[in-house]
Amino acid sequence: MAGVGLGLPAAPERAPEWGHDALVVCDNLVRIYQSEGIEVQALQGLDLLVHAGEMIALVGASGSGKSTLLQVLAGVDAPTAGRARVAGHDLLTLTRAERLHYRRHIVGFVRQQTARNLVPYLTGREVVDLPMSIAGTPRGERAERAEHLLTTLGVAHCADRRPDQMSGGEQQRVAIAVALANAPRVLLADEPTGELDSETAQEVFDALRTANRDLGATVVVVTHDPSVSGQVARTVAIRDGRTSSEVLRADGGGATLGPAEEYAVMDRAGRVQVPREFREALELTRRVRLALTGDHVEIRSDGHRDAETP
Repeated sequence: MAGVGLGLPAAPERAPEWGHDALVVCDNLVRIYQSEGIEVQALQGLDLLVHAGEMIALVGASGSGKSTLLQVLAGVDAPTAGRARVAGHDLLTLTRAERLHYRRHIVGFVRQQTARNLVPYLTGREVVDLPMSIAGTPRGERAERAEHLLTTLGVAHCADRRPDQMSGGEQQRVAIAVALANAPRVLLADEPTGELDSETAQEVFDALRTANRDLGATVVVVTHDPSVSGQVARTVAIRDGRTSSEVLRADGGGATLGPAEEYAVMDRAGRVQVPREFREALELTRRVRLALTGDHVEIRSDGHRDAETP
């Protein structure tokens, strides 16, 4: 069982069919690595389902585990334990050849640093052509696909420009075209607007929304900016290597979506992370009172602060 021998609490097994209809499935996902001789548990039993056609944001503070999760989903990093499946591919058992195919055809990746997404001496058309050329796509089909992607994402004018002749926002939109070149099932974006001003960032999010709605990619965006939740229908918050809450919004069809409803995420052991603002408002410390009342559960302060709790 995942967690045994890793210093993690054992959790009840889920039925194998859990998440069978989801495109991305993370079940009790664990990632442990060594940093300067210290064991770091970046993911501590994380659960996540993403369905085909969704555009979601993963938010969390630095060190919460969100970027580690994206590296796992991208096939760059291997999980330590648990279950991770994307479009039917088991990320724990991929061979080297299977992992290469997965990274070329199943997922596309956009990094925060624009310089790492493009090739300095290639034009926009050439850099979009590159992954298709590597994959063996016929020349005529490559040219048609590159033109279609650049036009759809609003950067057709960058087809003959090199990166140093593009703005930061144009570079990121061309990078999205590159990531979509081989028609991946999932587009992963790691802080794609982290280096951009708010107006340019909106253009990039519009391009990601176009990738989702018009080009058929399921989009997962990682960010530390909680305001991004207004751009997507579902926001998943990650704290301490676990999914802790979800915000669902009505899809209004525009750049800003409708009213939000927040949910806490319960893991298989029944653990729920109560948001900090709730804990502080009610002075909840190490021990709380629970009561089953009708169709809901009440969480109340035990009436006094624990002297040992900061």
